[in-house]
Amino acid sequence: MNHSLLEQSLAITRHGSSTGEAVVYRIHFTAEDLARTRVAESPRPMLELANAVRVLQDRNQPVRYDVWRQRSFTQLPSEARLALDLIPLRGWTPDFLARVQPGSPQDLLEQIRSTSRKEIRQTLAALAEHQTLPSWTRRLGDDPLVLQQLADSMHLLHTTVMAPYWPHVVTDLAADRAARIRELLHGGVERLLTGLYPPRIRWTPPTEVAMASGMQGDLRLEGRGLLLVPSLFGSESPVIDPDAEPQPFLTYPANLGAALTPLTPFSAEPAAANAPEALTALLGRTRAAVLHAIATHPGCNTAELAGVLGIGASGASQHATVLRQAGLVTTLRHRNSAVHTPTSTGLSLLMLHS
Repeated sequence: MNHSLLEQSLAITRHGSSTGEAVVYRIHFTAEDLARTRVAESPRPMLELANAVRVLQDRNQPVRYDVWRQRSFTQLPSEARLALDLIPLRGWTPDFLARVQPGSPQDLLEQIRSTSRKEIRQTLAALAEHQTLPSWTRRLGDDPLVLQQLADSMHLLHTTVMAPYWPHVVTDLAADRAARIRELLHGGVERLLTGLYPPRIRWTPPTEVAMASGMQGDLRLEGRGLLLVPSLFGSESPVIDPDAEPQPFLTYPANLGAALTPLTPFSAEPAAANAPEALTALLGRTRAAVLHAIATHPGCNTAELAGVLGIGASGASQHATVLRQAGLVTTLRHRNSAVHTPTSTGLSLLMLHS
């Protein structure tokens, strides 16, 4: 089959360039690409952190982010500002700082520490063709101490800017994925792409997305498909990496409905307090909170459940097991994840004690 006959394109544009013309970046899909296009199953901590750092340097969406910005800048150690030099508001971020892989922040920070000199040099050389780099980066590919200082800076950034809000990230991205799955079920890939971010993504070829980087050109996926990555901090401008492996990715903002809600640090207390008092007396405070969280986030996996509650994954798994044995939740294995949903008995118990 001649797949070029089935080709569709996703165009990324930035209006208002210096010439007055739109800057366009198009992603071209074949049938194989459409079949392999998917939504990321779990948050990408380092990519989310890079998005957050860009929002930190911006002034947009003050209602949503100004409380967070003020708190972050107030508590940000001076050593954390080293990483800010390599995550600009506009432009490219080194791949080794914003990897798209899932995993724990600790493991991904260790990957930064172990980045090879060759990768660092190649990445910085490519970046230097597009933007000015800080003078200290000349030593980054040769001096292991500088790399360790940069990794330490990323760790401080994560601790200050991201960690207190991580349960919000987990919760909002889980809800977004559920919405995307419904769109895929009811309208296929066409509806999925149409609903990603209507202000800037339109699946009526050429589809348009405004990019802060001002990229232009064409990306042919060549059968790899596209990884769609929801981002709590991808507030307005999608981010794309055409060279990511095993497939290019495109971020889009999740939970647009929260734009008028200030982002505040997460506390496990409200999650438990939301469970009815009588149910708390019956099951215990934490277990009641676990049941309530599963009911309000049906289809969540154990890591997402732990993030919502602000408890460890092992603790969330143990409480979910007890609830499952009591017939209040069901747990299904999906690949490497345990996915939890409330049973009718669990829902009835919640309603009875509400």
